Amino acid sequence: MIKKALDKFKNIDKNILKIMFSGFKFSFIITLLSSFVLLIYILNPVSITLFNSGIILFKTGLTFATMFFICAFAMDDIKKQMI
Repeated sequence: MIKKALDKFKNIDKNILKIMFSGFKFSFIITLLSSFVLLIYILNPVSITLFNSGIILFKTGLTFATMFFICAFAMDDIKKQMI
């Protein structure tokens, strides 16, 4: 099963891979921003709103990364079925 998933990943269209990795970069930037916000909260715990903002940004970054990964496989399957 893992071999099948790896083979499917290797056969993804190059344009879809390019979009997926661009999405990963965007998600990574959001996650770094959330880490910076949480670091500010650790160094100066003034408001719980800052902590909540950091956690929400972190969840958003992980959600976007997962979404780009899953959507890349879905779009590849749709594109291959259309041809």
